[in-house]
Amino acid sequence: MQLVIFKIREEFFGVEASKVLSINDMMTVTKVPNAPSYIKGLINLRGIIISLFDISILLNLNHNSYDNSTLKDSSIIILDIELEEIGIMVDKVDEVIDIDPNLIKRSIDTKIPFVKGVLELNFKLITVIDINKFVPKDSEVS
Repeated sequence: MQLVIFKIREEFFGVEASKVLSINDMMTVTKVPNAPSYIKGLINLRGIIISLFDISILLNLNHNSYDNSTLKDSSIIILDIELEEIGIMVDKVDEVIDIDPNLIKRSIDTKIPFVKGVLELNFKLITVIDINKFVPKDSEVS
């Protein structure tokens, strides 16, 4: 299994490389009125309108979400989630690695449903994200 490793502030995260469509520099974000706080807005990527998620909020990281001063230095990872494209904001894309999926230890924190588990690699603790759980199914939307 290949993982794309990225940083948000000082923490490392990973997503399955098979879900990554592209990695882009920050671009113009159009705000969406009344959107949840974790939706930064919409981006236009080659004519396709994509929702941009601030996953630092979804992951309950103990720091401020992205603001205008940190936004310009961020990157966007475009992901394919069950035939829908979304963007996630990250500070830096670190590397792409091959790992044995058995090295991922299941997370004991069930409060965050997006976390698949953790991986210790090269003295880094990497939180592996289950990216399919970011977008609710039609039946879960009320």
